[in-house]
Parts: sequence; C-alpha cells; structure tokens
Amino acid sequence: MAGAGSWGTAFTRMLLDRGHEVVLACRSREQAEAIASMGWNPRYLQSVDLSSAEAVALADAPGEVDVVVAAVPSSAVGDVIEALPGDAPVLSLAKGLDPETGERLSTRVRGRAVAVLSGPNMAEEIAEGLPTAAVIASEDGSLAGELQQALNSSLFRVYVNPDLVGVELCAAAKNVIALAAGGVDGLGLGDNAKASLIARGLAEMARLGEAAGARAETFAGLAGIGDLVVTCWSRHGRNRQAGELIAQGLTPERAVAEIGQTVEGLTTAPILRDLSHRLGVELPITEGVCAVLSGQSITDLAAGLMGRAPTEE
Repeated sequence: MAGAGSWGTAFTRMLLDRGHEVVLACRSREQAEAIASMGWNPRYLQSVDLSSAEAVALADAPGEVDVVVAAVPSSAVGDVIEALPGDAPVLSLAKGLDPETGERLSTRVRGRAVAVLSGPNMAEEIAEGLPTAAVIASEDGSLAGELQQALNSSLFRVYVNPDLVGVELCAAAKNVIALAAGGVDGLGLGDNAKASLIARGLAEMARLGEAAGARAETFAGLAGIGDLVVTCWSRHGRNRQAGELIAQGLTPERAVAEIGQTVEGLTTAPILRDLSHRLGVELPITEGVCAVLSGQSITDLAAGLMGRAPTEE
C-alpha cells in the first residue's frame, strides 16, 4: 500500500480484514515509525488498528509484492509509481487527472499492468465497517478479476468494468462537481438547487466521457452517479466541504488548510477544463468552478448558470 492518508489507512485495514499481508509505505520515515510504534495512524483515522501492517517509508518499499495499491494524491501518482521497485501490477485509488500531462492517471503507469478502483467509497465509513460497493476497471480483464476476488466481501462488494476511460473520467470530474455542490450549500440555496446541479453535473460528465470514448453505462453506475452523489452530499466529502467554505468567503488555500487534507477538485478543475477544450466539449459547471477559483463571485456564477438560454435536457 503506497500512501497512508485517510483512504490508504482505511484500505489497509480492509485488506488486513480480508487476510492479506500489507506493507504500508508512508510518505516519510517519521510517519512510518509513528505508525509502527503506536499501531495506528496519528494523523488520519486514529481509531483504525494498523498493528498488523508493516509500516515503512516509501523509499524503503519492497519490490517483491503481489500488487501495489496506490492511495496518493493525483499530483504524486506518476512520481510515486516510477520510484517504486519491481514490476508488480498497480491498483490505483487516486481520483483526478495528471497535472503534468493533463491525461488520465493510469497513463502514468508504465511497465506494469494497471487497474483503477472507484465508486462511493468514503474512507471514514469504510473504516467504521459500513457497507459499500466499488468498481474495478482495467484493460487487463484477468487482473481486474483477480483483484475483484481479493477484495470482494460482504461489506465491500466489487464489480468489474472494462471501461477504464470512463471510470477514470468519472472519478476526476465528480470532484469538480462536488466543489460546485458545496457552493450551493455555502450559499444556502437549498436541496432542489443542489439536486439540479448534481443532475446537470452528471450530464456534463457523460458528455465529456462520450467525447473521450467512454461507455454511457459507466456514468449510470457506481463510478458515475454513485460516487457523484456521495461526494456532493456526504459530510465527509472534502471537495463539498471546500466548495462550502469558499462560498462562505474563504480562499481556496484557506479552505484546504481548514480541511487539512488533499482536495483533489481544486487541482483537477483547470485540467478538466483544458481537456474539455481539446475535445470540444462544453462543461459550464466546470468552467464556472474555474472562474470562481480565479476570483469570480460565486453569487454571480450562480446567477449566470441559471440565466443561460433554456434548451432541451
């Protein structure tokens, strides 16, 4: 397991519960030593028992492993995977786009088979043992099937999906829509407005996916509407929280500091916008989020979105 944030911590516990041996590769030796000595992560999800995992620094990660599970921010995926020894397949838990290339994160994995996991998977709830479902996507059907068997349980139901493009774009775009949904919360615009934004956000995601060659069914599944709804509505959703704080007057930087964890949508929004321009797809919500992050009033943005010319759904 590469990465010991909230998701890496929760996923490590889930792997241990499934009977797997886990080496938890942490960002620093200090973090690894703290987890090894305490038996839990002093910064994230402190109630999760990690005493059965072997905590090491990323620089000391072993090469002889069956699978590398990467739970690191999108901005770090490429560098982390390239630095890890060996050629074991990668299961990426990251949700975003690569800031360096503007492409899907799986394209940064070279010389290894790769799969991605997505869906409505709030780390805090998984750490509490609450049930959910997820989807694993890969161009390697055998790898996806093996991972499904390794992870599936009565609390974590796993499906497979060959649409790697669609699953990755859903995972990236839903965070940007969640920033806007948080803005609706911050402005106190109500549940009708929020549900309307989520529905139009899903349509926006699907347009982008169609232009990129994804399958329409993916956007109606766990990686699409499933993850979008929980990210936009859950009290645990960092992107929703960030959007709410920004709408209440905080800068994006202050919002991140207040939350204390990575907010992927802030990194992804301009990359997603640029991708849409290359593909010739209109993403008004994403464009609006980028405008707010660049200093436009969120109240003006809301008025502008509602004032767009009416059209067919």
